[in-house]
Amino acid sequence: MKNLPCYLLKLIIPTAAFIAAALAIAFCLTAAVPASADEDWRKLHEEVQAGRIKPLGEILDSLLRDWEGQVIDVEFEEDDGMRLYEIELLGSEGQVVEFEVNAVTGELIGIEGNNINGMKRQ
Repeated sequence: MKNLPCYLLKLIIPTAAFIAAALAIAFCLTAAVPASADEDWRKLHEEVQAGRIKPLGEILDSLLRDWEGQVIDVEFEEDDGMRLYEIELLGSEGQVVEFEVNAVTGELIGIEGNNINGMKRQ
């Protein structure tokens, strides 16, 4: 680096430090998130295996028997002591509809979105 002009050294050193700091931060963030997410999924799997909640595949099969669309998002939540699957489907007309399903019973308890009837199977 002795042969590089002074103005290049002023650019290279801060840039290298910035890149190293950014990589260190990114590594810390990605290392922390999967452990927590992995633990959440492991607990959910244990709940399914113990029969305390219905498997997602069973819930999706039931939902897609009555409704048309592609699954674009699934979340598992506990709301006021009730365990829920929140499932978003993308309809053929571009509408997004969210279905709330009781994870314990499999009962459909809520639907939100536009043109919901356009997704109902005949």
